[in-house]
Amino acid sequence: MTEALPDAGRPSVPPAAEPAGAAESTPPPGRGRLPSLTGLRFAAAFLVFGFHLQIAHLFPARSEGDHVLSLLFGHGAIGVSFFFILSGFVLTWSAGPRDPVRRVWRNRAAKIFPNHLVTALAALAAVAAGAGAAAGAAGGPGAASPEVVVPNLLLVQSWSPNPDVYFGLNTVSWSLSCEAFFYLLFPFLLRGLARLDRRALWPAAIVLTAVVWCLPLATAGWSEATAYWFLYVLPATRLAEFCLGMALARIVASGQWFRCPAWAAGLLLVGAYASIGYLPVRLGYVAVTVVPLALLIPALASADLGGRRTLWATRWAVLLGEVSFAFYMVHQLVIRFAVKALHVPAAEAPGWSVPVVIAVQFALLAAALTAAALLWRIVERPLNNRLRSAPARRVPAI
Repeated sequence: MTEALPDAGRPSVPPAAEPAGAAESTPPPGRGRLPSLTGLRFAAAFLVFGFHLQIAHLFPARSEGDHVLSLLFGHGAIGVSFFFILSGFVLTWSAGPRDPVRRVWRNRAAKIFPNHLVTALAALAAVAAGAGAAAGAAGGPGAASPEVVVPNLLLVQSWSPNPDVYFGLNTVSWSLSCEAFFYLLFPFLLRGLARLDRRALWPAAIVLTAVVWCLPLATAGWSEATAYWFLYVLPATRLAEFCLGMALARIVASGQWFRCPAWAAGLLLVGAYASIGYLPVRLGYVAVTVVPLALLIPALASADLGGRRTLWATRWAVLLGEVSFAFYMVHQLVIRFAVKALHVPAAEAPGWSVPVVIAVQFALLAAALTAAALLWRIVERPLNNRLRSAPARRVPAI
């Protein structure tokens, strides 16, 4: 989903000194404001919302409405890839090389755990109310069993290849399991990156991109379920995207980014997104969109640094970006509760007219935004400020 030192849309603090042994050519961390990256976070979260709305099957299968929703959001899960790359970018852009390891870990925990724990409890309530699966598929563990609850609460669920576990409780929190792994490694990855000569940054980014593209080849002969877990869910596999974001941040900070208009990167992303359905499924999980995303994030950062106004830097876009992490965490629960409350059949569309389905979908969006605003205002922002070791340094949600 979403995430690491000061907010991408706000000024960052002055960088700390280089660690011992760092290359003299290491550039200081980025200091500029990057509001476009904050604003674009909501677009990625909205894409994931649309994906979950589409698989709720409120339109009859193969109907015109179902076709349109599938065309727009059928591959919306790629929004998570944006969050992973952005996470590495923003953390690296904002970090001081001598930030204490425990401070980094504490600050990241202060950002993600309050929202995670609240939504996990809400998911347990959904299970108790019958809005979630009461038992796992094919005799797997029940949604409220310790086998599911404990790893989900501890954010280690994505290391399990069992979908009853990694999609247990609040389904979207599987991505936080990946982020928790990234955060655990980040201080050490940052020190390694700081020692890398600036001339090696572009080769490193290219190698990381090639790794993402080659991973599907490693799954040849595997079952689709195992390949999906390995390519899309497993934290170790998704680490390449996070590290790519880190390398890109250093490239921009060192002045090596080439002139790539944000609109061109955006068009390339739209084209890649539209092509997913025509390519092998395993390429579509991550690989197809990794290059456009890796171009778009630095392009928008460069536009902000150059004083060029973008759509994503407008006041409303940045405001929505501020609540995007909360929106990401609550939206699927809102859909689950609504499906239960409206008595939507599990295996078929409810048989409503097209205007009614559209009205329900907009109502779900409004409900998710309202719940997100409340979560951000009551839980995320105050607890983040209270629990952080350096309260003045705010953290974006990735």
